[in-house]
Amino acid sequence: ETFFFIYRYLATGQSLASLQYSFLIGKSTANLIIRETCVALWDVRKSAVMSQPTTAEWIDIADVFMQTCHFPNCVGAIDGKQIRVLKPIMSGSRFYNYKKYFSVVLLAVSDANYCFRYIDVGAYGSSSDSAVLAHSHFGRLLSSNSLELPAPQILPGTTYLAMPYVFVADEAFALGGNMMRPFSSRGLTTERRVFNYRLTRARRVVECAFGILANKWRYLHSPILFKIDTAIKAVKVACVLYNFVRQRDSFNFEDTLSHTLGPTQLTVVCGTAHGAHVRDHFARYFMSPEGELPWQMEAIEF
Repeated sequence: ETFFFIYRYLATGQSLASLQYSFLIGKSTANLIIRETCVALWDVRKSAVMSQPTTAEWIDIADVFMQTCHFPNCVGAIDGKQIRVLKPIMSGSRFYNYKKYFSVVLLAVSDANYCFRYIDVGAYGSSSDSAVLAHSHFGRLLSSNSLELPAPQILPGTTYLAMPYVFVADEAFALGGNMMRPFSSRGLTTERRVFNYRLTRARRVVECAFGILANKWRYLHSPILFKIDTAIKAVKVACVLYNFVRQRDSFNFEDTLSHTLGPTQLTVVCGTAHGAHVRDHFARYFMSPEGELPWQMEAIEF
């Protein structure tokens, strides 16, 4: 009955008051059930459905990205999602985000099967995605080259210049050797517009994953009415249960092709010269006979 109670809360988004009357329990008991069950589910399920990928698993992830999104050497799509919460006591405006409500940030790395490989929950809603990544455990692993990413590999159809494996992100993130973001929208050449299109095809998987997550666990459609620590635990357990369901039920890639990307939090972030060189090479590759798609020129004509 305890698990049925928390699954009802996560899946339906019913208010806690409604669930109290349905299950004939007190408010403090309901809070305790949710808090302790979320901790238990996170501890038990995290290693099974969200463990750190090995080098071989990164290569498998990149193969799926190439097959479904036509972006070579891509091992993940990164983005942040604002999770509505009640304003924590004595927090000032730290949790008040650019969308004009109080929130914590869910930073996620998704594979091409819409499963989360890494998550970080709890950063202030006022923080930029780039800052959240830099201070997260995943960001520290990425900057210290501790993710066990595969060695650079030549792009399909070519015989020169091995390219690093990369993550794709939007304009809110800094460009780096292992992090690709779109070119600025000002003064775009055809080559750069094609690159932005190809990157967006790969990046949208994390946006789709956020949409599926919120529709699967509908309590995320409204503010989480718990203290901030309990709210963070509830978001974490929603992510591991989401992965468990995705891996059990599989997915339909075609169902997400018409997904509309959400608005981007525009911030000024600095990239690296090496990252710019890697991005330029990807852009040239996407215009070459080996890397182009038959429909990419039509797709950028709007």
